[in-house]
Amino acid sequence: MKEMNWENNSNNLVQSLTNGDSEKISTSRFSSLLASKDRDYLLSSSEAEADQQVKISDLEGRVIGLYFSANWYPPCRNFNQVLVDVYEQLKSNGSNFEIVFVSSDEDLDAFNNYRKTMPWLSIPFSDLETKKAMNRKFEVEGIPCLIILQPEDNKDGATFYDGVELIYRYGVEAFPFTQEKLEELQREERMRHETQTLKNLLTNPDRDYILGQSITRKAQVDSLIGKTIGLYFSAQWCLPGVKFTPKLISIYQKIKQTLEEKGGEDFDIVFVSNDRDRSSFDSYFGSMPWLALPFGDPGIKRLAKYFDVQGIPCLIIIGPDGKTVTKQGRNLINLYQENAYPFTDAKVELLEKEMEEAAKSLPRSEYHAGHRHELTLVSEGTGGGPFICCDCDEQGSGWAYQCLECGYEVHPKCVRAVAPGSIEGS
Repeated sequence: MKEMNWENNSNNLVQSLTNGDSEKISTSRFSSLLASKDRDYLLSSSEAEADQQVKISDLEGRVIGLYFSANWYPPCRNFNQVLVDVYEQLKSNGSNFEIVFVSSDEDLDAFNNYRKTMPWLSIPFSDLETKKAMNRKFEVEGIPCLIILQPEDNKDGATFYDGVELIYRYGVEAFPFTQEKLEELQREERMRHETQTLKNLLTNPDRDYILGQSITRKAQVDSLIGKTIGLYFSAQWCLPGVKFTPKLISIYQKIKQTLEEKGGEDFDIVFVSNDRDRSSFDSYFGSMPWLALPFGDPGIKRLAKYFDVQGIPCLIIIGPDGKTVTKQGRNLINLYQENAYPFTDAKVELLEKEMEEAAKSLPRSEYHAGHRHELTLVSEGTGGGPFICCDCDEQGSGWAYQCLECGYEVHPKCVRAVAPGSIEGS
């Protein structure tokens, strides 16, 4: 997985906004989008008014979010929780914002159960033609997807296609989802990153410490200044996180040992918990040899939004100067283990060159104990690219052994070579 450059990504957001469908968003257009020949209403999703019909004409003058989602897909359920929080905050502030759910659920029961979690409106599940027409019109290729429509055709009026990313990145601050507002947020974000320090990342006016290597000990944030720091976003309920944590512990201890032998530099990790209850946090943090933000600390959500963390586990690396080195710490650990330290562009470039050189001596093909077909060595230039290793379930990029028949891919280091014909079914 390649690291996203936040500045380039911000420019893409602006382009997606300004290149959108800028025709006038009138009541009649809402009707043409959301109504059918037999229906001029939407369904309310409040529990008290589960079957109440809301006239589409009532949406006049509002900013509308068209929410393409489905209960069966975990990323949709994860985003739904975030969107509910943003929506309720905006409604409590009196904002003229409304969301319309466009379901991709498999049956009516799934639709109804999912709709119970939503405080906004919905297109009836039975209206398949309207849902298909909206998917075609907005070229929806994946879910969750949030399309933002502006109420008037003014200088900020446009169709905005990257609403999911905008909500994850800016939350309620993104409203009213206009180009002018987006550019303002980008300027503020750029300023925050330019003035970023470890202290303003990890402290707040009421707390200048983090938890030490037990929940009863405290460590002053000032003691971490000048070190390379990993911010580890994870949770005990997250299976990929539970699988990655032991590997990270092992790599962490090897890095610490090497640095102690050399003297001078230092490395530490701060656990940023997404656990759902205190007992889970205590248990999970208790297995870790590093530091942590207190459970439930408001800084956790702020950091997740600041670094645009959309999935866990995630390892953000902060350099000795307090600036972000990379958001791809997890991927670099998987690729290079302890050799990834200090995770800088210069070190990664050196490791990539070493990997290219080492690949010259690798067999062009292998049979792997975990797969029945022959695997071919590929790189990004020869049919490879970012992938999830089918053996260790972790990210990979660069060189891989790939099955040209079915797409199975593994890290070269994960291959357990066997003789051709020795695998059952091959």
